[in-house]
Amino acid sequence: MSKTVEITSPEQFSDILSKSRIVVADFYANWCGPCKQIAPVFEQLSKSLSKPNIATFVKVNTEGDKAKDVAQAYAVTHLPTFILFRDGKIVEKLKSLIEKLSSDIETAGEGSSSGSGGMTWLGADLPRGYSDISDVIDVKGLELLNADDTEFSVRTLFNRPKPSGLDKSDSEQKDWVESDTDEQLLLFMPFNSSVKLHTIQITSLPPKAGEDDDEDEIPMRPKTIKLFTNRPHNLGFDEAEDIQPTQEIEIGEDEWNANGTANVGLRSETVRVDRIRLIGESGEKRDLGKLEKIGDGE
Repeated sequence: MSKTVEITSPEQFSDILSKSRIVVADFYANWCGPCKQIAPVFEQLSKSLSKPNIATFVKVNTEGDKAKDVAQAYAVTHLPTFILFRDGKIVEKLKSLIEKLSSDIETAGEGSSSGSGGMTWLGADLPRGYSDISDVIDVKGLELLNADDTEFSVRTLFNRPKPSGLDKSDSEQKDWVESDTDEQLLLFMPFNSSVKLHTIQITSLPPKAGEDDDEDEIPMRPKTIKLFTNRPHNLGFDEAEDIQPTQEIEIGEDEWNANGTANVGLRSETVRVDRIRLIGESGEKRDLGKLEKIGDGE
């Protein structure tokens, strides 16, 4: 059952703002194509995040007789628009985010062999305070070296639906990639905006012995990840061997969860200092008002 509240009057909206600490309002119109495209995402968020008197998701039809007064009160001129309220006050207008989400929905599944649309499947919980930013990858620039290129597309790695290996799909088309001549893969991922990565989430679902009799060798999960950051182009394997990686990470067997996914935490690029203490022995105190120059000159 939907938990989203349809606003029919300014009085109703004011009442919700006074009772719910957080309110997320979706301003839309029936004629608005992007509004219809983003609606299932908003509905899914509402179902999973709504909490009585804490978080409420509402929809405001800007064409409604009285609801349009709400849109006018908050100067909504672009559709769709989200407004986030906390304790009755505007925290942020999310127009630009909605435009981006709408665009993503329109192009969802491009290069995908497993369908399109819907929420993106995630193999593990996201670290608190972070979100999936896979959509900033420039998919046209993706490269994957040493892959069996007869039955795969590199874009498969970023498909939105759940991997077929988890539901034992009967589809004959692979929705994963495998290495070709040895166990190494070299993936180049260009981004269309600046990013700061916190975690890489990797899902690997190799078959168990006896499950795939057609394979001469059963593929294995990756054990070592080497990261080379800020590279303008893909490296060759020889070049990668000669260059010190930015970070090298070992993945233990116990780090793979029930979904066959490992959250690989990356080294932080920030520093936090809470206290400094100097330990030793102190001598006679100096008079800080009289600084003397040390050296040959006066």
